Amino acid sequence: MKTILSCIFSLLIFSLTEAHTIPVGAQYPVKRIKQALAMAKDRDTVVVYGGIYKEGNIVVAKKIIFLGKNNPILDGQHKGEVLSVKADSVLVKGFRLVRSGFAALDDPCGIKVYNKTFVRIENNYLEDNFFGIYIQNGSNCIIKNNTIIAHGKEEQLIGNGIHCWKSANLQITANTIQGHRDGIYFEFVTNSVIWRNISTQNIRYGLHFMFSNDDAYISNIFKNNGAGVAVMFTRDVKMFNNTFEENWGDSAYGLLLKEISDSYIFNNRFIKNTSAIYLEGASRIKLEKNVFEANGWAMKVQASCMDNELVNNNFLGNTFDISTNGSLVLNTFNSNYWDKYEGYDLDKNGIGDVPYHPLSLFAVLTEKNPSSMILFRSFMITLLDKSEKVLPSITPDNFIDNSPLMKSLPL
Repeated sequence: MKTILSCIFSLLIFSLTEAHTIPVGAQYPVKRIKQALAMAKDRDTVVVYGGIYKEGNIVVAKKIIFLGKNNPILDGQHKGEVLSVKADSVLVKGFRLVRSGFAALDDPCGIKVYNKTFVRIENNYLEDNFFGIYIQNGSNCIIKNNTIIAHGKEEQLIGNGIHCWKSANLQITANTIQGHRDGIYFEFVTNSVIWRNISTQNIRYGLHFMFSNDDAYISNIFKNNGAGVAVMFTRDVKMFNNTFEENWGDSAYGLLLKEISDSYIFNNRFIKNTSAIYLEGASRIKLEKNVFEANGWAMKVQASCMDNELVNNNFLGNTFDISTNGSLVLNTFNSNYWDKYEGYDLDKNGIGDVPYHPLSLFAVLTEKNPSSMILFRSFMITLLDKSEKVLPSITPDNFIDNSPLMKSLPL
């Protein structure tokens, strides 16, 4: 008898707490999103049907599923933040969020998550917002399959596409970001993954890391940004299978590494960048099986870098393979393929019998006097480079690959 009463009581409690679905739209009794959110309880689903909703700042402060059907438009009318998430375990899916306000002090966004956990933002389209999606002090949040478009012209007049601050255990997956200051921005973010995103035509960086340790970014495309990626003041970062392409400009890099340590850069492609990789204050980084193709400079390694290892990479058609601003070399280069190598392989083991010096005399001269680029491809410079390879006098003797490969690696 007690068991039966217990079951009846449990069923009664469940029925009282059962989740409900609240539809919103012109054809339903509830026509305003804010009215539906006021009615909703934790675990409910608010379904917003197609239409244009101009309700100012919409705040989700309950653990609900917030779902758009037939592409409803949340229009901020350039007055403020469009959607604010202030509850844990919220799902935001299927909306078009447009025209947030523009301000330098309060950073209005298309979607902003305030100090919450397990929030999912997926399959949304955001356009003409100051910041796109902003995670503030969040954890275990997922940003997936969103398209985030802006039309910024100057970096001080536009925010970032995906901006994450003081957060942990984030997944940023399969988003397309265009036209913002930085496509993706991490500051004080740990143990997070950036995977399969496309970040293009952003004013400053496709991806910007600051003080963010133990993260990974994998299989992303960073193309035609002011600069590709900047990783600064960071340690223990894994960078795998990314493409850095056509990031051109006086100060443009495919990948900028500044004050970074204990990281692994594996199987990336650097194609047609002004400088593919620029290292300053970088230490204990392993670069393996990357392709450097048709860049101005494949790598600029400043004298402040040490204990970095460059192994099994392909250097193809770069104007300069390596450049540096000092004479002390504390990094190692082993078993790379250099298309400028002119050595021989008498024992046919696939490794050149003569070591290769990837740092050319002209690269040293250009680093010290950029205006000397006017002499590029001149007969005099070609003659000087050939002489330097025979009798090195200016380039550091230990800037050397002792086992250069005779054939490029099939990467």
